[in-house]
Amino acid sequence: MKIKELGHLVLYVRDIDRSAAFYRDVLGWRQVLPDPLAPAPASRRIPAAAFSAGPRTHHELLLIEVGENAKPIPAGRRVGMYHFGLKVGDNDDELREALAHITAAGVTIAGASDHTVTHSLYIHDPDGNEIELYIDVPDADWKTDPTLVGAPIRPLHL
Repeated sequence: MKIKELGHLVLYVRDIDRSAAFYRDVLGWRQVLPDPLAPAPASRRIPAAAFSAGPRTHHELLLIEVGENAKPIPAGRRVGMYHFGLKVGDNDDELREALAHITAAGVTIAGASDHTVTHSLYIHDPDGNEIELYIDVPDADWKTDPTLVGAPIRPLHL
């Protein structure tokens, strides 16, 4: 068996409407389920939302509501997902645009790193899931020199 690509990510969230608004309105994902322009009656509300970034696949992100009483993500080092990365462009200008957009939306920056091969901003969604917003550094030739992927992390200066 050989994995061809990462197909999609599924996250549990406390409030589907709040989280769908974050991923759709702040991060700019296209919501494919349910259709946000055709709200279903409360009796037929779907406690899930699916999102797509384009024509590559039917969905890359699925959110499933588990309710406000769900346990929070524990702080600190733990087993489980640390963060997931979303490529937001191809150069630092596009990363600066993303930074301006998310800060205007009231999102707090949790970190910023120069990974040699990527320049990254870190944020949290409404449930505390960490998200890396990144660009691939244009002149970092990690295909020829894969050791660059493990280069020391430096502060990011945008």
